[in-house]
Amino acid sequence: MGEVVKFMDYSIFKGRRVLVTGSTGFKGSWLCTWLLQLGADVSGFALPPASDAPLFDQLRLRDRIDQHDGDIRDAATVRTMLAATKPEIVFHLAAQPLVRYSYDEPKLTFDTNVSGAVNLLDAIRENDSVKALVFVTSDKAYRNKEWIWGYRENDELGGHDPYSASKAAAEIVFAGYQDSYFMNRPGFAAASVRAGNVIGGGDMSMDRIVPDCIRSCINGDEIVLRNPHSTRPWQHVLEPLSGYMAVAAGLQDRPEQTRGAWNFGPDAENVRTVEELAKTAISVWGAGSLRVEGNAGQPHEANLLMLNSDKAKTELGWRVHWDFTQAATNTVSWYKQVHDGEDPIAVTEAQLNAFVGDAK
Repeated sequence: MGEVVKFMDYSIFKGRRVLVTGSTGFKGSWLCTWLLQLGADVSGFALPPASDAPLFDQLRLRDRIDQHDGDIRDAATVRTMLAATKPEIVFHLAAQPLVRYSYDEPKLTFDTNVSGAVNLLDAIRENDSVKALVFVTSDKAYRNKEWIWGYRENDELGGHDPYSASKAAAEIVFAGYQDSYFMNRPGFAAASVRAGNVIGGGDMSMDRIVPDCIRSCINGDEIVLRNPHSTRPWQHVLEPLSGYMAVAAGLQDRPEQTRGAWNFGPDAENVRTVEELAKTAISVWGAGSLRVEGNAGQPHEANLLMLNSDKAKTELGWRVHWDFTQAATNTVSWYKQVHDGEDPIAVTEAQLNAFVGDAK
């Protein structure tokens, strides 16, 4: 591919119009905050924050970005929003992101993750302002065969549960638009990015291990584990976000080499059990206890799914900067500091600065 992008050099975002769909979500809120630090002109599009998604409001992003409330499932609203914001760079994060919830609401999951993606892609097809699209799906877009090595970008897609199937389908939809409309569009380039099992401060979603641990620590309850020995490739939310931004920069600087799919997963050292993560949370918080609860009758959940990120490391210069202990400690410390009364913006920006410092 030639010379790699200088990783973490994101000067390309300064003064650029950047749209983040899913801006009120956990990853979207962190991404908007980082883009603001880089001097981008940030717009957001998403449903209003849910009751279990407080980070957007904690970071007071409605006052700091050009936020547009709307539903990605409404094609007319998406077209109108894109015409109003005129973004040069788009990060598509809007999604129904929960595996277990997808069993309860499969239609909503497919409507959001597949039809919503079609709405955005079609609006971009008709919009000349957009120069780069980073289309975010998930590691769960791969057909999980429970093998011990990481999935590469050209491995088979598929999904056991509605969420995973919707993400695999979204990748196929993206590829269709890429081949039919985007590959030969002058001054435009797009790529899809895949990551999973991110942790970090501010996520309070149901049926996720870190938010469950934090709620238990705050309330003085036991942390209940369904699958204590299940392993996950944990990574701090800033790790894949740094990759997404590296892809966006590459789409501008080297579009031919950056188009396609990219994995952003942690190193093998970060593959730890759910129990290890819960114990780290208790240690950092300074209180709490564990209880294992039987998993009979619960919906299927994958035991192991790892990504191979060699392509991103080789061709983008991307790498993991916080190991499991650093990622887990910084995550729980964020909640503890905010719970103890510190300003969420200050805590978030301090962690952003620490991450960028460690990456240099």
